[in-house]
Amino acid sequence: MACSTAGCGSSGGCSTGGCNKMNTFDWFADIPLSDNFNFNLVEISFKNGARKGFYRNDKKIELFRGDIVMVEASQGFDLGEVSLSGELVKIQMKKKDVKESADTIRNILRKATEDDIKKMQVLRGKEKAMLVKARVISRSLDLEMKVGDIEFQGDGKKATFFYTADNRIDFRELVKQYAGTFKVKIEMRQIGARQEAGRIGGIGSCGRELCCSTWLSDFESVSTGAARYQQLSINTDKLSGQCGRLKCCLNFELDTYMDALKSIPKNPDKIRTKEGTAYLRKTDIFKKELTYNIDKSNKYYKLSAEDVATLIQMNKKGEHPNSLSNFNIVEEPKDKELDEAYNEDLVGSVSLKTLEKKARKKPRKNKNYRKNKKRPNQ
Repeated sequence: MACSTAGCGSSGGCSTGGCNKMNTFDWFADIPLSDNFNFNLVEISFKNGARKGFYRNDKKIELFRGDIVMVEASQGFDLGEVSLSGELVKIQMKKKDVKESADTIRNILRKATEDDIKKMQVLRGKEKAMLVKARVISRSLDLEMKVGDIEFQGDGKKATFFYTADNRIDFRELVKQYAGTFKVKIEMRQIGARQEAGRIGGIGSCGRELCCSTWLSDFESVSTGAARYQQLSINTDKLSGQCGRLKCCLNFELDTYMDALKSIPKNPDKIRTKEGTAYLRKTDIFKKELTYNIDKSNKYYKLSAEDVATLIQMNKKGEHPNSLSNFNIVEEPKDKELDEAYNEDLVGSVSLKTLEKKARKKPRKNKNYRKNKKRPNQ
């Protein structure tokens, strides 16, 4: 019997373009709603989903997803695309903690004409060349910042420069040079490294588009503990994304691993036997199996989580089993190189301690320094 894939029906592919920031699945598409249920707030997307906002449709313009509209801006007007309308806008506003009576919500002016769309396309074409010049100007002023993206307003009278910086930047002189060079009103907006990667886009190590540039809009903090709980090798090069921070996908399956870890006994690092001390080398939390290695031995033993819990209780009582030979024995490595490769695969090549910042040691003072130091006149 043939089965169909749930969701957009692309069977894991991205040919439909359904998994991006521009689209939100409409759960009410097949439900007929009367005119009394029409919501007068609409979600508008700017620059292919890089920025979104909510606007009032007080003029009762019939809008559908994908329509290009003119909206009010702080000064002038802007051009955006309708990304969501109807009752789902209420849910999005509740999710982003935006009230319907907020004064910051502006109005939709009208639908955009062909001339408005062509003008917007011309402005989008200028942004790349402006970005190169903007970076050259910022470097000439020796500012420790990076201009990541530029976004023109729909009327072409204002340009927003998105930048990243570790410290506070005094860009008063920079804004003067930008205004004199580009002849538009300048707005500087600081963003984080993850937001910058989302605006620029790219391909991740998985071979697909970055999650932050396609569908991910909320950025949660990611720590090395997420990798440790998932038994991943702590390699900063492999765990870092395009933004230089830890990959957001480390949090996707973390809850599943945390639930599975509840069945693993606590403090299973070593088990004392009469044959020697057995050290933990690998934990398979889904199979509930722990692999141990007797000190100064090439034999590896697989123990179930229940057996490990029993042996730990025996050690607490001062009892030591004769050996672990009653349990499964893993195939022994043939030589030293294979042994090292096996251990590296089990526990990872880098320890978590290498990521911790060590306190710098103060340099020792040389007692003979003053005696050996020559005077300037000599």
